[in-house]
Amino acid sequence: MTKAKVAILISGRGSNMMALLYAAKLPDCPYEVVLVASNDPDAPGLALAAAEGVPTFGHSHKGLDRTSFDAIIDAQLKESGADYVALAGYMRILSTEFVQKWEGRMLNIHPSLLPKYKGLDTHARAIAAGDSHGGCSVHLVTAELDDGPVLGQLRIAILPEETAENLANRVVFAEHQLYARVLADFVSRERNPEWLLGKVRELALALPEAGEKTSHGSPGFFVEGGKFFAYFSYDHHHDGIIGLLVKSSGVEEQAMLIERDPDLYYRPAYLGPSGWIGIDLGSGSMDWEHIGEWLRKSWRLSAPKRLTKMLDIADQF
Repeated sequence: MTKAKVAILISGRGSNMMALLYAAKLPDCPYEVVLVASNDPDAPGLALAAAEGVPTFGHSHKGLDRTSFDAIIDAQLKESGADYVALAGYMRILSTEFVQKWEGRMLNIHPSLLPKYKGLDTHARAIAAGDSHGGCSVHLVTAELDDGPVLGQLRIAILPEETAENLANRVVFAEHQLYARVLADFVSRERNPEWLLGKVRELALALPEAGEKTSHGSPGFFVEGGKFFAYFSYDHHHDGIIGLLVKSSGVEEQAMLIERDPDLYYRPAYLGPSGWIGIDLGSGSMDWEHIGEWLRKSWRLSAPKRLTKMLDIADQF
């Protein structure tokens, strides 16, 4: 199993970081930690990660504007080969540019039941409001603080005569359980055939007059008045591949693509001699903009001229 590569950003002791790191040591964990980085070179969590054999990076943000510092961190993330970023007690407001670069691939854990109590002092605010439960949430990071889609939550009972300190101590235990599970589920989704088919379906059916029907046991996408322009294949020929089959310009382009990137492209059975190309969707870090471009190209090769002319005109504006 190819594991997803995760980088973790911390600012202090890194208790959630260690929970993620230790979970990654389990043989069935779908991710590995490739970097722990901090805006404090003396953060205790860096020493803990290094002791466990994980590459670390520390650089002070002092004297740097937000965009410049985030560019330094971004360079380290890219060098590590990270597919995903997990914020674990990272006490920095991120620049819009940084968030956009990692959109849909950066997670954070927050000590409240979002959307309640964004920001600080979450436990005291929950107690003051008379809530029966506090808790924690894992969410995708967006430009607005603590506002991204929630991926998972755990509710923690607020006891009579509860103090913010006591509640915080219990919530930390819940955070350690929740974050590792949600992160594992999240990075695994791009290896889930149903999720991958849903993504392909969304992109394919957004094209003009596109439809879907089963062909030779696989979901196929066609143009009304035209031909099939894509197929979704899951171990269809017992090859173990979750793939998207689309039309290339011919066997020469097909051969060039496979030679250039054999981990991504392959020659599909039956359709391969006709110049179709297979794209392996099971890597776990798919560029969906690239997939959209392939679907659009294949659609053009399959659609009647009345539709391609309309699209050519639309593309000029």
